[in-house]
Amino acid sequence: MEVSRRNFLKLSGASLAALVTGLGFEPDVARAQGYDLKIEGSQKIPSICHFCSGGCGLLLYVKEGKLIHLEGDPDHPTNGGTLCPKAASLRSVAYSSDRVTKPRRRAPGSDYWEDISWEEALDRVAKKTKEVRDSSWKATDPIKNAKTGEMEEFPVNRVEGIAFLGSAEVDNEESYIFSKFCRVLGTPYNEHQARI
Repeated sequence: MEVSRRNFLKLSGASLAALVTGLGFEPDVARAQGYDLKIEGSQKIPSICHFCSGGCGLLLYVKEGKLIHLEGDPDHPTNGGTLCPKAASLRSVAYSSDRVTKPRRRAPGSDYWEDISWEEALDRVAKKTKEVRDSSWKATDPIKNAKTGEMEEFPVNRVEGIAFLGSAEVDNEESYIFSKFCRVLGTPYNEHQARI
């Protein structure tokens, strides 16, 4: 078939007009139906994002015990349905093959990580914490008396060898528990990542 220049332009214009009108399809309806098929049969669970202390609301869609879709909660006052890139990637984080699910240890001088049991991990942390606490305990501190001008020993009862740094994934309740834990240990060095 031979097409003249004029017929080519007519055919191109007709094709463009057909595409612009959508050929009778309604893209919004098709998109909504595709979304409904994606989450059909799942349970919608409202939740909170754990990546920072912002407390953004999430809607999780769980089917057969597995997260199949997540989105921002449009009724949540913090984020109003929007999600940052970290929150939007929660599903891939949960099911990543690289996710560590057991305690691991790299021995001094070793070049690889080995899996250890939870009991061994907790025992090692407890023993090391006790060792450092005992070796860096400070019962008194010399402080200059403002009235007499002489140095006097005052009780301080603190651990100077242990510090605690919170994470951006720690919520308010966990931060409260961590601050209590630091007081029990006797360390005044309790800081949070959000301030740094």
